[in-house]
Amino acid sequence: MSTPDFNLLVTLDVLLAEGSVARAAKRLRLSPSAMSRALARLRETTGDPLLVRAGRSLVPTPRAIELRDRVRQLVQDTEAVLRPAEQPDLTQLTRTFTLRTSEGFVENFGAALIDRVAVQAPGVRLRWLHKVDKDSDALREGTVDLETGVVGKATGPELRTQGLFRDRFIGVVRSGHPLCEGDISAARYAAGSHISVSRRGQDKGPIDEALALLGLERKIATIVGGFSTALALARSTDLIASVPERHSASLRSGMYSFVLPVTMPPFTVAMLWHPRLDADPVHRWLRTCLRDVCAPAEDKTLLKTQ
Repeated sequence: MSTPDFNLLVTLDVLLAEGSVARAAKRLRLSPSAMSRALARLRETTGDPLLVRAGRSLVPTPRAIELRDRVRQLVQDTEAVLRPAEQPDLTQLTRTFTLRTSEGFVENFGAALIDRVAVQAPGVRLRWLHKVDKDSDALREGTVDLETGVVGKATGPELRTQGLFRDRFIGVVRSGHPLCEGDISAARYAAGSHISVSRRGQDKGPIDEALALLGLERKIATIVGGFSTALALARSTDLIASVPERHSASLRSGMYSFVLPVTMPPFTVAMLWHPRLDADPVHRWLRTCLRDVCAPAEDKTLLKTQ
């Protein structure tokens, strides 16, 4: 059995509403002959005359009268499906979004995002997951709605991304630490005991590579999996933590922060999502909220270059 031409539903809807081939043709911007051919196809498809002549006008058959309301509803439903999605009433929305972020991001930006969402959409709940790797499968499978991180080679090529803010690594020590006084040279920085942050447990990274170019090597006293853990250790010891500045702003309260005495390129923290959610109006609203929360001018938070 051949697939029916669903365009005929629109033609039938207009014919039944107008009761005239000429008026239906004008409404659909067709010639009278093209409309007559369309009526012939409808008669063949339905097995019913649909409209029959009564004097100078056409009148619907019982089958046409039976179909009229159903066809009208089908056409309206189809138009609604094909129409761009409208922004729902956020105050009445009930939905849970899952966000996957690196350690420190939710501690620094989570409260502001939760407050903003609660004001605009009190029925929306945020579920936070710790980002332990850069695998994109969770976004592809739909178990994660939005993710933050640095876009790299491991990022799925089909994912949508948008930058949130620029960041850079800085050094952080407890208040009263010896590095709080005097200039911090690369040699003085390297001579201290350090905390290495690595999700994979590695003891070497970009900072060590930058020091090696100067003929220096730092002593790694301990290795942790996240920046908030590194800052917690540095707060109560003489260890030196090296963390992203914007990413850790609220976690460094009461501590001494300084510009690293080695050349480290800045990087962009972005949000990532799957293309299937790109046009979803509620997801677009959430992305706007996150972008606004992370938007304060960097010159208000970044340390002055020493």
